[in-house]
Formats: sequence, structure tokens, C-alpha cells
Amino acid sequence: MATMTAPPSDKAEIVDIKYPFTDLVARTSPGGRYIDAPSDEESPWIPFGDNAAIKHIAFDVRQNLFSNILWVKSPGVIGTHFHRGTIMMVCLEGSVRYLEYDWVATPPGVILETPGESHTLVTDHPQGCKLFGWMQGPIDFFDGDGKFVETTDVFWFMNHYETYCRENGLPINEKLYL
Repeated sequence: MATMTAPPSDKAEIVDIKYPFTDLVARTSPGGRYIDAPSDEESPWIPFGDNAAIKHIAFDVRQNLFSNILWVKSPGVIGTHFHRGTIMMVCLEGSVRYLEYDWVATPPGVILETPGESHTLVTDHPQGCKLFGWMQGPIDFFDGDGKFVETTDVFWFMNHYETYCRENGLPINEKLYL
């Protein structure tokens, strides 16, 4: 059996691949886009509690998917939360751990979370942490006594973003909506 190698990529130009549904895709797809995450112009840092902020990257209401960068600014906790969908995060800066596990994520480590699990996110790093995440489905948050506090989902995060923009006279970036 032959070993698989990478497909050839010998042309640095657009190649017409003759996809039979190109017109349908052009008519119905929002298309690819670039979000300048390092810039606060495309998406500002929005407070998420006293020691954290979120930079929203994408909202997809069709699949209840949302993407953001979570910044816990110094040692701290994002309280216990229960996932009803799949989460994938990349540690960009600092370090982070969950009380429920024995590992510590550091850059560029990947964190995978599955539906039906609860977690308590903690950073002990002096500069906190930044996590880039793709999240699907609702996330239920609980207080320190295990009492339900709130459910967040794509609509909650869209409201978080839009409310902040309106209250601060910032334009809503339509590129964030898939």
C-alpha cells in the first residue's frame, strides 16, 4: 500500500475547478472572510465578569455555533459550567486548567470538551490566559452552590456583542455573522 503524500500545490494562482454548484454557492453562501482579531476595530474586548473579557469572532445561528477569544486577565476563575454541545479551544497565552482534570493547557495546546460534562475553568498564571474557542450549543452556568444561574448560546453571545456595541457607539460588524 502506498503512503499518502500531500496533494500537489504547484500553482500560486486561482484555478477554476469546475465545481457544478458554483452559482448556487455564490448565491446562498455568506462566503469566506477574514476577521482581524488582533485589532479592536473588527471586534472589541467586551467585559465578561470582573476579571475577563470576550472578543467575539463568529456567530452561526443555523448551527448554534459561536467563536470568541476569552481573556481571563489575571489569576481567576470562570465558574462551573455545563456543556450541551462540543467545544474546541486553543490556548493562545498564559495557562489554564479545569478543577475536574489533572492537566494544564499551555500555548498552543488544544482543549476538547464534549457534551454532558461540567467544568470549572481556572488560571493560576500571573498574566491569566487567552483562549480561542469554537463552541456549539448551550452552556449552562452555575453558582458556587450548584444552583443554575444562566444559559448562554449563540443568541446570548450575539446579544452580549450587540448590546455592548450599541451602548458604546460602536458599529456592529456584519462579518461576524455566518
